[in-house]
Amino acid sequence: MEPSFVSVFLGLGLSAATGFRVFVPMLVINLAARGGLLGLSPKFEWMASTEALLAFGAATVLEIAAYYVPWLDNLLDTVATPAAVVAGMVATASVVTGMDPILRLMLAIIAGGGLAGAIQMTTASGRQVSSLVTGGLGNPILSTLELAGSLGLSLLAVLAPIIAGLFVLLMLIMVARRVRRRRRAV
Repeated sequence: MEPSFVSVFLGLGLSAATGFRVFVPMLVINLAARGGLLGLSPKFEWMASTEALLAFGAATVLEIAAYYVPWLDNLLDTVATPAAVVAGMVATASVVTGMDPILRLMLAIIAGGGLAGAIQMTTASGRQVSSLVTGGLGNPILSTLELAGSLGLSLLAVLAPIIAGLFVLLMLIMVARRVRRRRRAV
């Protein structure tokens, strides 16, 4: 069984997007699958259901609104970090095709969940800094940027998965360099 590398890039792009917002990419997956733009892996067809559309839609609206309340956004990050890891795993596993199910699961856990968790932890720490520096007044700006990142990366992953995958790779390289510089400074 030959894996579809395009579907791997699609999955990684969507999992990275869950690191910014948990439910936006899930809603995009649902809408893209319902619109015929996206095929889902076996056992993940439920993500294109009407019930999933209603659940992802409601959760997306609530998540977006909650991140605009300065004290609630920091509290939400404690729940969103593990949720982003799970959503990243589901997003990756749901769209990667042509791969042995065990390998797909391993890819979803390691790359999908790891990528989503790393991005979520980065945004959560940025929000904490913003809360300290601006007293929470800068947090809605961060929330807007994160929403744009999640929606933009989700759409890019569906419409141009290879570009999305390369973009995610570039983001990882930039973060790794920044971490390396900080470690040297300490």
